[in-house]
Amino acid sequence: MTEDDKASSRTYRIANVAVPARPLEPALYLVATPIGNLGDMTLRALETLAGADVLACEDTRVTRVLLDRFGITGRPYAYHEHNANEVGPKLIKALEEGKSVALVSDAGTPLVSDPGYRLGQLAIEAGHRVVPIPGPSAPLAALVGSGLPADAFLFAGFLPVKEKGRRDRLAELSKIPATLIFFESPHRISDTVRIAADVLGPARAACVCRELTKTFEEFRRGTLGELSLYYDDERMVKGEIVLVIGPPAFDDIPAALDVDIMLRELALSMPATKAAAEAARLTGLSRKDLYQRLIELKDDDGG
Repeated sequence: MTEDDKASSRTYRIANVAVPARPLEPALYLVATPIGNLGDMTLRALETLAGADVLACEDTRVTRVLLDRFGITGRPYAYHEHNANEVGPKLIKALEEGKSVALVSDAGTPLVSDPGYRLGQLAIEAGHRVVPIPGPSAPLAALVGSGLPADAFLFAGFLPVKEKGRRDRLAELSKIPATLIFFESPHRISDTVRIAADVLGPARAACVCRELTKTFEEFRRGTLGELSLYYDDERMVKGEIVLVIGPPAFDDIPAALDVDIMLRELALSMPATKAAAEAARLTGLSRKDLYQRLIELKDDDGG
């Protein structure tokens, strides 16, 4: 293929009008793609996908639908958790050869709960430029649509599969003064909101966000207790889900003095590491921070 042929193939289409993509500088481009509605694709993202020398994606079949929608003819290469060790070094080599590499996930922003994180690490460690191309994000769409506080929030990915793991993880996060955001599967959402109501309390505000940006988009808002009752009867849930849980009430966040008293009492009957771990379980605060605070208390006490 001649340089003229390459240039002519690097186009994207908007309303049947071919738009040429400008050449890209060598770098790893992390391109956000729609989470449902293809109309959410940004112009910058289209130009990046059309202009990249190499396009890597999670599933070529999914990405091909997106590329065809906008008339992008480039051939995508699969990069996922099962071939990351093999394909990752090849993509880094392309960067070393002065090529531009674009990475997309099946939906949303790459590196968020997907194997692209490893490729980003490799590129940074090798000294290559990493360029985010922002766009659609399921956690942020869920947060702003939920109606819950957005001044401070924590995206915690997927909860553990086993019930004990879910309970322990929710207990760790229970006292964090921020809105919590989780990805969840439709066949587990009933059990998850039931467990969350038990661990965090049935009065805690929450929202189950389903099929974001798609035809049957739904925001089901209520307390964890109300949602637990609803999904206990509604077992046939379909679609992709984001669970958003509001922050604890102010009175539920332990005061610093109360935490110090708790640490001192626990340290009377167990080693510092175990005391910090138990305090973390009871308060939802960081085990590392609690351990450091306990050491400071011992120093102050002359112990």
